[in-house]
Amino acid sequence: MKVAVVGATGMVGTVMLQVLEERNLPITELIPVASEKSAGKKINFKGKQYTIVTLAEAVKMSPEIALFSAGGDTSLEWAPKFAAVGTTVIDNSSAWRMDVDKKLVVPEINGDVLSADDKIIANPNCSTIQLVMALAPLHKRYKMKRVVISTYQSVSGTGVKAVKQLVNEEAGIEGEMAYPHKIGRNALPHCDVFLDNGYTKEEMKLVKEPKKILNDSSFSVTATAVRIPTAGGHSEAVNVQFENDFDLQEVREILNNTPGVIVQDDLKNNVYPMPVNAHNKDEVFVGRIRRDESQENTLNLWIVADNLRKGAATNTVQIAEYLVQHRLV
Repeated sequence: MKVAVVGATGMVGTVMLQVLEERNLPITELIPVASEKSAGKKINFKGKQYTIVTLAEAVKMSPEIALFSAGGDTSLEWAPKFAAVGTTVIDNSSAWRMDVDKKLVVPEINGDVLSADDKIIANPNCSTIQLVMALAPLHKRYKMKRVVISTYQSVSGTGVKAVKQLVNEEAGIEGEMAYPHKIGRNALPHCDVFLDNGYTKEEMKLVKEPKKILNDSSFSVTATAVRIPTAGGHSEAVNVQFENDFDLQEVREILNNTPGVIVQDDLKNNVYPMPVNAHNKDEVFVGRIRRDESQENTLNLWIVADNLRKGAATNTVQIAEYLVQHRLV
């Protein structure tokens, strides 16, 4: 099976290659794809050297699967070209997520919506993935009514330029700015661009994507997304009002029994999820599980995950694994 990784030299693409090395997707040939300036360079994968090719060359090679992480414009232009030669594209950008004809997938939650006819599949936003991993099983049991989210997102979610800005600031070096303000020792309530309604694109992704993944618009969502000076890992303070009351012990049991979720909630020993501990892990960590005492049937959660792994690369690879396991490619 030929697998292309589009954007192989980028931040998420590099992690995709790492995840592919760790997991058991049956790849017979890797096709690393990057921009014209990177074409011809070599990368190592599972002890072998592979030559980076251009998008046009990769399409001619007709891979069975193409994992895209090269930005929305590239996906809009090239995903249909890969699909036209029979390749199944799994796209990590926002280009196709809200397209009514494309599936938006977190395999543990809604992998069963996939079919062999799906040639362009969308990977959700990093913040959305960790959110729905924790909320989907609780929604099934108690039925969500309203969700209020405040995010604490790492600079790695913006990309290499933002990581470099933080490193430069910590070292006292003036350099290129990814943000309109300093990020070191700061918090920016500004993830992605502002829209006409006063929200950012990141906030509106959190509003819209969970409804599509869960195939349910009966609950409402509002969000504030904040960038903080952590190098990796996103955190979310989540307040969920349910239609039905819940038992806290049952909530913990439900989350503990959810594949891909780990409960870290031992307050006596100061155990709770933190981005530094989620680094390089594929699970979603949930803690600070407590009742909102100001409102009935309402729960507070603290949700943390590595945004480059489960939030991006790992989920993309897991979709590919689901397709292979269910013989959809």
